Amino acid sequence: MNGNFIQRWFGRGWLSLGYVFLYLPILVLIVFSFNSSRQDMVWSGFSVRWYMELMNDTEIISGFGLSIKIAVMTACASVVLGTFAAFTLNRYQRFFGRTLFSGMVSAPLVMPEVIIGLSLLLMLVSVQKVFGFPERGMLTIWLGHTLLGMAYAAVVVQSRLQEMSKSLEEAAMDLGCKPHQVFFLVTLPNITQALASAWLLTFTLSLDDVVLSAFLSGPGSSTMPIVIFSRARLGLDPRVNAVAALTILAVTVAVIASSIWMARNERLRQKQVQAAAKAE
Repeated sequence: MNGNFIQRWFGRGWLSLGYVFLYLPILVLIVFSFNSSRQDMVWSGFSVRWYMELMNDTEIISGFGLSIKIAVMTACASVVLGTFAAFTLNRYQRFFGRTLFSGMVSAPLVMPEVIIGLSLLLMLVSVQKVFGFPERGMLTIWLGHTLLGMAYAAVVVQSRLQEMSKSLEEAAMDLGCKPHQVFFLVTLPNITQALASAWLLTFTLSLDDVVLSAFLSGPGSSTMPIVIFSRARLGLDPRVNAVAALTILAVTVAVIASSIWMARNERLRQKQVQAAAKAE
């Protein structure tokens, strides 16, 4: 009994230390975003000074707007391409080039971002010399983020497709549905939660990316992480703390809202399954 008690509290203690190690720096950052002093870790009073100055910081505001645009575009494109890739790999076990296709889809997951960014930069520079397009900027950053995000989205969607029973699709085809109707009317509604998870994951990856953005950005197209990273090299700016605190707030609200939405959809799906079982 004493051994189980000690083991239980030992595990809880290590878990608590892990949470403290992960989240205490975030909490300190939020607290010091309200510090009236420019010096970090020297509390001199509560103030919203840095939030007010942030409203007039055009560089951070434009970088944040560009990051949001790219992140939304990346998330949407990654989910679409990742879903098609996952569906192909899961539903079609044999076709010419399947091994190569699977390797290409998974390659960005294990490839260092520095290599991906450098290879894309060299390719885009070569293409630009030949066709005069594209200029490095929002488009090139979006292409790089989509390449990385598609691989993550494919993994999330493919895991859900593996759990999904194929009997629903087979029943729909037996009732006369064509393959594209089965995909849009049966498969997609059953993997909605995976699509939402993949969208949020790729959105976060794009919003947070520094390496690919640094390689693929051009003049006047600096994303928020690049702006923050460039300022951090010259010394910590209290306005960066304010940006981080607002970002954490937005992410927290988004995660809570998405969790509530997915939980409601799951309860609704379970009720529908139970109703269908009773009807039979």
